[in-house]
Amino acid sequence: MRVFVTGATGFVGGAVVRELLDSGHQVLGLARSDASADRLAATGAEVHRGSLEDLDALRAGASASDGVIHTGFIHDFSNYAACVATDLRAVETLTETLAGSGRPLVITSVMSHGRTEEDVPDPTTHPELVRLPAELTALTAAARGVRSSAVRLPQVHGEGDHAFVPGLIDIARAKNVSAYLGEGTNRWAAVHRDDAAPLYRLALESAPAGSVLHAVADEGVPAREIAELIGKRLGLPVTSLPVEEAGAHFGWLGHFFSSDLLGTSTLTRKRFGWTPTRIGLLADVDHDYYFNVNQPS
Repeated sequence: MRVFVTGATGFVGGAVVRELLDSGHQVLGLARSDASADRLAATGAEVHRGSLEDLDALRAGASASDGVIHTGFIHDFSNYAACVATDLRAVETLTETLAGSGRPLVITSVMSHGRTEEDVPDPTTHPELVRLPAELTALTAAARGVRSSAVRLPQVHGEGDHAFVPGLIDIARAKNVSAYLGEGTNRWAAVHRDDAAPLYRLALESAPAGSVLHAVADEGVPAREIAELIGKRLGLPVTSLPVEEAGAHFGWLGHFFSSDLLGTSTLTRKRFGWTPTRIGLLADVDHDYYFNVNQPS
């Protein structure tokens, strides 16, 4: 299958590209910059120049492929609403392009949209779920002849991670304390990126239209344990802060680190034979690469 992949050189998308190529698929990867194009070409994938904002490029890539995997997202938390709007337009464009074709579209969603695969919250009563419209747009495209599915990601970890956990490490270094909020009993579901990648391939190859898949290996790692590990590795004190101080201490990360983002993958494992085998979040974060300040981003 010739697969168009957005975010093809990203943390998750790069692993998905490797998984597809190793499984015998061809990859047409979206690349915004010359550097990204060079990295993508080096993997053996075909390069398609463009960006998530370039809707014509998305239409062309989807039209030229047998299926689409959408892992791209602009992670600018200083302007998150704009990033979410860009993602929604991209998903709308991909569904419109694939309508009536029966071809697969696999999009990336997030665990806050449901703890089980069957949970679908109402965006009108849960306005904080700002990425939910993109998921619903993809899933309802099943009625328009798209074999669409959504992979909900929890916290994704692994070497090369430059998102939430590295952000917590940077904050601990800057403030000389590794903090958690309240009792630190809120938990994060998690998955290693090399476990998540095969699930995207399984969704592409076999997920029925309208499916939700959960890429959950750790169902819930307590925030306090994450903070304690960071404190141990950095030789810093570990302390609790009031939840009201989340924003002041953690900045944009405060909302996420105070949230209880549990998730299960029971139905996904049963339906698709997916079995994560990589190490869990805490064991992974206890590696030097998470604390190497020169870690590439």
